[in-house]
Amino acid sequence: MDLSYIINQLGEEREQYFESVAPPIIQSSNFASKTVADMRYKMKHEVDEYMYTRGNNPTVSIFEKKMAALEGAEHAVAFGSGMGAVAAAVLSQVKAGDHIVCVKRPYTWTKNLLRRFLPRFGVEVTMVDGKNIGRIEEAIRPNTRLIYLESPTSFTFELQDLTAVAAVAKENNCSTIIDNSFASPLHQNPISFGIDLVVHSCTKYIGGHSDVMGGVVCGSREQINQIFKGEFMTLGAVMSPHDAWLFIRGLRTLPVRMDRVAATTRRVVDYLLQHPKVEQVLFPFLPTHPQYELAQRQMRNNSGQFTLLLKAARMEQVDRFCDSLKHFLMAASWGGHESLIFPISATYASEEMKSDLPFNMVRFYVGLEDPDYLIRDLEQALDTM
Repeated sequence: MDLSYIINQLGEEREQYFESVAPPIIQSSNFASKTVADMRYKMKHEVDEYMYTRGNNPTVSIFEKKMAALEGAEHAVAFGSGMGAVAAAVLSQVKAGDHIVCVKRPYTWTKNLLRRFLPRFGVEVTMVDGKNIGRIEEAIRPNTRLIYLESPTSFTFELQDLTAVAAVAKENNCSTIIDNSFASPLHQNPISFGIDLVVHSCTKYIGGHSDVMGGVVCGSREQINQIFKGEFMTLGAVMSPHDAWLFIRGLRTLPVRMDRVAATTRRVVDYLLQHPKVEQVLFPFLPTHPQYELAQRQMRNNSGQFTLLLKAARMEQVDRFCDSLKHFLMAASWGGHESLIFPISATYASEEMKSDLPFNMVRFYVGLEDPDYLIRDLEQALDTM
């Protein structure tokens, strides 16, 4: 299906709403039935019908159709946050007594779900080095039901061989889920490699303006309907019609934004690679990256995240560098119009929060600013060290 068609036309029945170019926000919690038979039918087929916005809503449905098509999936269901999507997808695949294999260092709240929440309900989790398919195979037990992936991972940007993982999962009767937020559906489509479910934090690239939160799960119609009838309807982490409308708006410019972000990021990385105060840049699209060939094979282009390791003997030097940046905001998320940093040293506030990563690491997200504007800011901040 053509990308331009998906973004601009798919799911938009304009003749139903006065040929409006932008779809309406159907801000209704309820949808009426004309007869008892009509209501009975809707209740029986609620997975496809409009009855109550906690289930389906016309504006949200447009967004779900577009996201499913972008991922090459049969169907999708949208949530009020990325973590809502992750939690529902994971919970749909396991029960008490089951075991999950997950890559090391996933998104922080995914890790909390797997390591702190699920064990309370009898689900065990093993974290492994996902770079090595052998480690994943070794971790599988007779009761393993799910392999959870994040490729590339947060902060260190390690990849998993999606084709190899999918093959191992099928051999062992396991499901696979991947968080594809880093790459966006434009740069990577895990379903084409055999992965079962794809989750996104739509708050990031899909929204693109740092003004809306949401998540989505994409997969086969059977799996998505299972999630809809179970975790989605039961737990209630639904996306609002207004938020879905904002995400549809975000999709209109997604290709243009991703192209800009990719090009600017390469310029910024090239500058940092030659700077004497930079120890290392972690970025999957560098030819020196140990998984460069895999990145080229699985992803169509780079996105805007990389991690910088500064040549710093003391945390104070890293703090001074971060505090001196004028055009990179310090914030936890990414994917919007603005460039950001997240210093690992910030997690050193307490032992409970402390990351196992070194204090001289700073994660960067490059937004839509001019590359020279960002490079000048980096140069002056590096000088303060």
